[in-house]
Amino acid sequence: MTILSQLSACSVPETTPVERWRHAADGAFAADISPNGELVVMSGVNNGINVWRVGQDEPLYNWQHQGEGNNLVTTVHISADAQYVVTSDREAFALWSVSTGDPVGFWRIDESSIRDIAVANGGRGILVGRSNGKIMYFEPDTSRRIEFLGHQEKINSIDISPNGKFALSGGNDYLAYLWSTDTGQVIHTFNHSSRVTKVAIDDEGRYLFTADSKRESKIWNAQTGEPVSTLSYIARQKIFTDAQFSSDGKYLLTGSPSRRMHLWSVATGEQLAEWKVAPRETSVPKTSVVYAVGFLSNGTILSASSAGLTSTWEPYLP
Repeated sequence: MTILSQLSACSVPETTPVERWRHAADGAFAADISPNGELVVMSGVNNGINVWRVGQDEPLYNWQHQGEGNNLVTTVHISADAQYVVTSDREAFALWSVSTGDPVGFWRIDESSIRDIAVANGGRGILVGRSNGKIMYFEPDTSRRIEFLGHQEKINSIDISPNGKFALSGGNDYLAYLWSTDTGQVIHTFNHSSRVTKVAIDDEGRYLFTADSKRESKIWNAQTGEPVSTLSYIARQKIFTDAQFSSDGKYLLTGSPSRRMHLWSVATGEQLAEWKVAPRETSVPKTSVVYAVGFLSNGTILSASSAGLTSTWEPYLP
C-alpha cells in the first residue's frame, strides 16, 4: 500500500472528508468495512442491515434478522476475503453470502448473551464471544464446535485469523489470549492491568493488537508473542471500537466512541494522524461512535459511524 501525503506530529488533523455517503438515515447500531475497503455492511436503526459497495448510491442487499420486526443487530463482521458476513443480536447470529446475498444459516444461543462475533474466509468458521466468558468456535459446514473456557469473566472483543485456525480474545478478566481453534489450546497470553476492551489480528499474520480500558494498548509479534510497540498517548484512558492493520504492516488505524480515528506507527506506537467524523445529528451531546475503519488500496482512509455515514479521508504518510 502506498500512502501519499505528508503529515508531521504537530499538524492539525484534517477533519473534512473527501466523500461521504449516508448509509443509514436514522443512524446505525453497528457497521464493518471489508479489509479491501470495497464493502460496508451497516445495521441501521430503522432500515435493517444494508450491504454497500463504497461509492455506490444503492445497496447491494438489505437483510433482516427478525423478519419484518425491529432491527436489533448490534454486531457485524466481514470475512477477510469479503465473501461472507456474520451478524448478531444478543441472542442469535446469522451467516450471509456476499456473492449471492442469501443467508447461509441462522443460529440461536441458549445461554448468556452474545458480546462479539467474527467469521473466517469462506465462512468456514465463526467465533461467538459471550457475556459468561465462554467463546464458541463453530464450523457451519461440518457442525463441529468447541468452547474456549480460558476467560473467567465477560468477553469484550474477539477476532479470527483469515484461515480460521487462530482466535484472539479479550475480556473483563484483564487477559487476552491467542488460541488454536483446532484444539482450544492457548498459544500466547497477554496480561493487562484492566479489562481488555479491544483485540485485532493482522490479516497477514504478523501482528496482534490488544487494548485495555486504561492506559495500555500494545502491538505484539503474532509468532513470538513478544511486544512490538505500545501506543503513545497522553490521555488516562483510550477506548477503541475498531482496529485495522494496513496491508504493508506499517500502520494501525483505530476508531473510537468519541468521533475520532487515529493512525499509528506499528514499529514505534507513535500517533501519526487524527480525524474527527461528523456527529449523529439527533444525539445529545453531539457525538458519534466510529464503528469501523479501513484502508483503500491507495491509502485513502475509510470510516463508518453511528451517524449512519460512511466517509473517505485523505491519505497520509508521516
